[in-house]
Amino acid sequence: MTRTETLRVGACLSLSGKYSRFGSQAARALRIWETMDGNAELAIVDDESSPETLKATLPGVASRCDVLLGPYSTQLVKAAARLAADRGWLLWNHGGSGDDAETHHPGHVVSVLTPASRYSEPFLRHYASDHRQGKLYIAHGKGSFGRQVSVGAERIATQLGISTVRIGPGEDLSPIASPEEWHLFTSGSFEEDIATVRHVHTLPNPPRIICAVAAGVREFGEAIENPNGVFGVGQWFPGRGTTPQLGPTEADFLAAYSTSSAGRVPDYPAAQAVAGAVLATHCVRQAGGTTRELLWSAAAALDTETLFGDFMINPVTGAQLKHDTVAVRWSTAGPELV
Repeated sequence: MTRTETLRVGACLSLSGKYSRFGSQAARALRIWETMDGNAELAIVDDESSPETLKATLPGVASRCDVLLGPYSTQLVKAAARLAADRGWLLWNHGGSGDDAETHHPGHVVSVLTPASRYSEPFLRHYASDHRQGKLYIAHGKGSFGRQVSVGAERIATQLGISTVRIGPGEDLSPIASPEEWHLFTSGSFEEDIATVRHVHTLPNPPRIICAVAAGVREFGEAIENPNGVFGVGQWFPGRGTTPQLGPTEADFLAAYSTSSAGRVPDYPAAQAVAGAVLATHCVRQAGGTTRELLWSAAAALDTETLFGDFMINPVTGAQLKHDTVAVRWSTAGPELV
């Protein structure tokens, strides 16, 4: 395909259901990117946050598109990746950071996201640099994403000399609230993290430091009465000052997003969706074709940067190697980069 031909870019995204707060952001961001690219045509279908709906609708999207972007959430990406492996597609994964989502179907999934097992690293490095007293309790939710984040957090904490205690889903945090200083890192679904943070805020001796994956997005400030001081981690946050080699600049994208959404600032689901589309269409134009083999080879050869940050995959598994998450801390002005 030539660089001036219109590329058909398809995605199933959660425009309704439990993932809609983030799937809708990704869809809005992709429509903005479509206009900025100028030679792309989007087809977005609502997967209703349901694996069953995704399985029913994704084949139709794939059949009429040159590029196939993945859904939002590790659960849905795993379902889409199985279909991609069965049908011979290449799926550009911008929405599921679970290690198993990134590596289980080599040759069929290209991931732009930092794997879940490395999610906690920027917070833990900041935490270790302050030589905190007391133990860090690592809690996680019911899903595989939260479990993989917590396993990685424990490993990284051990390497940094941080004393930790793991807590499983549903375990009561109340007995921990002793007179001794303690700290909490929690990873789960948005709703699980919100419930955990709300609960520990009511304890007689709450954790002195809290970090929650959910606090990496702006909706955390709307869900928690007093988010000040809480740390969050996420795949991207505005203001890192990256200079993209591919795709729009952060400033141009933020301005366009603000115009289209009454002044709102996007969270990382928006930026990572744009990165997936930028990288996928670049590989098509670079390779001159849309076959899985051509695009896999083009993706495996890339070492580049988008507004989302660095990109380079493991050429065998397709897992992301270079992109790093970021840590933020909430203040009265909102979340700020650490």
